[in-house]
Amino acid sequence: MSSHNASELPILCSSGQLLLQPLWDRVRAREALTQSPLFAVLFSITTYVGFCLPFVVLDVLCPWVPALRRYKIHPDFSPTARQLLPCLGQTLYQHVVFVFPLTLLYWARGPAPWPREAPELLQLARHVVGCLLLFDAEFFAWHVLHHKVPWLYRTFHKMHHQNTASFALATQYMSAWELLSLGFFDMVNVTLLQCHPLTVLVFHVFNIWLSVEDHSGYDFPWSTHRLVPFGWYGGVRHHDLHHSQFNCNFAPYFTHWDKLLGTLRSAHAK
Repeated sequence: MSSHNASELPILCSSGQLLLQPLWDRVRAREALTQSPLFAVLFSITTYVGFCLPFVVLDVLCPWVPALRRYKIHPDFSPTARQLLPCLGQTLYQHVVFVFPLTLLYWARGPAPWPREAPELLQLARHVVGCLLLFDAEFFAWHVLHHKVPWLYRTFHKMHHQNTASFALATQYMSAWELLSLGFFDMVNVTLLQCHPLTVLVFHVFNIWLSVEDHSGYDFPWSTHRLVPFGWYGGVRHHDLHHSQFNCNFAPYFTHWDKLLGTLRSAHAK
């Protein structure tokens, strides 16, 4: 081995970034777009709507495809256009009126320079799981507070509970205060853990997917809660029980906080 190759090898091996580097290089090649304030809003909306659309199609097909009903939590319910369109309109309105101006303020100070190197795969995985656990704890506390204090519930959280039978596009049918609270938790967590920009994007994709899946109304054999052992992850039936009974299963994803504080109710016992 030449001295030139020998000097490069430790650098490559110590980075541990070989799997993610090509992906990160492609993101950095579009830096003019990905570092613009418009990108954050477009990324959020397109990811959310993209995850919702398959479930919207399933809801349309469900009355005509009886086999789908075995996976639907409420087999006789299908959201109508009068339910779907206000939910989609609420999401678009809040992103234009609230999220985009706040993003502009954030970027006004100047975007932070991006590193040339991708994160290590294990580091990315640890940070994504860490952000999900932190978000789960923060939203659990926020959620309990907004259910236990009547004024908070009526003023800020009741809107999200107007649809007792969940469907995908109802995921972000919420007040501006609730949407901004969730966004604030996201920002705090990725800053606290000093996440790589690629990790931030991956975390947002996971977070949006899990929230849409929890509200989708479908419990498939490959649903996320079936992939996590020991009942640590609640899943769609778990969250649907919260929407129908209001006083249980406050954590958005995991079950440990509800179990510790006595608010866990098994979806199987339902």
